[in-house]
Order: sequence, then C-alpha cells, then structure tokens
Amino acid sequence: MEQPKTLQEAIQHFADFENWKAFMSGLRWPDGTVKCPTCGSDRVVWLQSVRRWKCYGKHDRPQFSLKTGTIFEDSPIGLEKWLPAVWLLTVCKNGISSYELHRALGVTQKTAWFMLHRIRKAMQTGSFMKLSGEVEVDETFIGGLSKNMHEDRREANITGTGGKDKTPVLGCLERGGKVIATVIPNRKRKTLHNLVGEQVAGGSAVYTDALASYDGLAGKYDHQFVDHAVEYVRGRVHTNGLENFWSLLKRTVKGTYVSVEPFHLVRYLDEQAFRYNARHGNDAQRFAGVMRQTIGRRITYKELIGDTE
Repeated sequence: MEQPKTLQEAIQHFADFENWKAFMSGLRWPDGTVKCPTCGSDRVVWLQSVRRWKCYGKHDRPQFSLKTGTIFEDSPIGLEKWLPAVWLLTVCKNGISSYELHRALGVTQKTAWFMLHRIRKAMQTGSFMKLSGEVEVDETFIGGLSKNMHEDRREANITGTGGKDKTPVLGCLERGGKVIATVIPNRKRKTLHNLVGEQVAGGSAVYTDALASYDGLAGKYDHQFVDHAVEYVRGRVHTNGLENFWSLLKRTVKGTYVSVEPFHLVRYLDEQAFRYNARHGNDAQRFAGVMRQTIGRRITYKELIGDTE
C-alpha cells in the first residue's frame, strides 16, 4: 500500500490499527519474520484480542507489542497521538514547542515536552563513517537572549559579553553531505583537534576561520582558513555552509524554544542536524527515517531530568 505523503493523509491512514501494524512491522522486521525483542526467538504468535505477540521462549516478558523496544514503550499515549508529534517535529523547519504540541494533541505541556525529547532521541544519528572531501569546521555559542530573561535570572546568569555564559558548539559540515554538531566544553586546541580527528577523515580539505586553536591541523589535513576580519570567502575557502546551519539552529532555538538548557542542548542539536541531513527527502521519507530510528532507543523521564538516584 502506498504510504501517506501529508500529515492529513497519515492521520487518516494510521487511524486503522492494521495499517500501523503493517508499517511498524515492516520497519522492525523487514524480512517479514516477527522476532521477540527480549530473546530474539521467532516462535511467536499474534494475540488479536490484546493486540500483542506472545513469545514461547522462557523469560519474564513473554508478551510484547509494537511499542516494546522503542521510544514509545511504557507510554500511555496512543500511537494516534505519537504520529502527529513525530511528523510535526520531523518536518517543521523551525521545530515545534511543547506548548504548541500540548494544545494540538490535548495532552499536558509536561507530557508534550517529554514526548518531544523522546522523538529527539530517535533523531540522533551516529555513524562510523567520517566526513571527507571538503569539510567546513566552525564553532558557535548557544544561549538564551538576555532580553527574554526575567531581570533576576538575567543578573544571575549573564556575567559577561559575547560567548561568556553560553554553551560552545562545534560543527563539521561535509559539502554536499551531512553535518555533525557537538556540544564542547571549551574552544581549546586539544578539544577541537580531538573532535575534528574523530569526525573528519585524514587527508580531507578542512576549511575554518582564523581561530588559533585550529593551528596544527595542516599536519593531518589540507587545512586552509579565512580571516573574517579581512574577508569571508577566498575561492573555495569559507565556512558559509556552516554559517547557514548555525542560522537555522539559532532561529529554532530563539524563535521556537526561546531558551534551551545546556543539559538538553545535545538533543536539540540532533533535531536540527537530522532535518538538515534529510533535507533532500520529502516529508514522508523524513517521517519514515525517524520512525525507523525509534527502534532500540529509550529514554526515561528520570534520565531526561538528570535524576540518577
């Protein structure tokens, strides 16, 4: 069956549980053989009355559902509400706030906030493949605008100008390819060199600005830089691609989310990077890409708020 191409079509299509079952089963078990997520056995039977499978393996959790082993597991929220949440966060260029989602779905703002962070967990992409070819490397600072803060909070949090009291982020962009954005503790030479080494293949052409911390990259890369005090472009040497990504990211943070706590920033980076890296696909393809990555990932509320006790 042809998959829906718009949110309206998707809501109508997946209102039928059998369509949901076929879609999620196809993502989880592409070979058509349903396997228990606990033991991996294919000795399972479908229980139509409870819409779950039962595994005949000997373990404590013989029954499992479409949600088991995904970001949706243990959530009382039905898939008919998870669907538009995933679709909207995936395709909306500037993201969607928890307040917007809570009004749209009829759930509490706290629930909507938790749902969005679970989806961002699924948008996290990791790969052993390093960036190569022509790679732009640049750093920026992320933090709430002081004018949006209450006076008491502004006095407590803002103690300097520029990047002080903001969170530094490093970005690596393969021209024509994908971007990787990472929260970094500082902009020191060792920090930047280690991250570039982890994310960029040796021998690549690396373009940066004139920050002194990048000195020494020429030993492993074809490193060239542009001094923004003099010029922004010198032939193919520039970081304009990453500047565009930073613009999209900050428009999302400042416009939709207003302010992002440093503890959660990594997931907002994952969100924006996913949309950027999937920019050549259509809405349905991006949605399917996120749904595929919901499998095998979980984040609990305690983990989300940093409650380790």
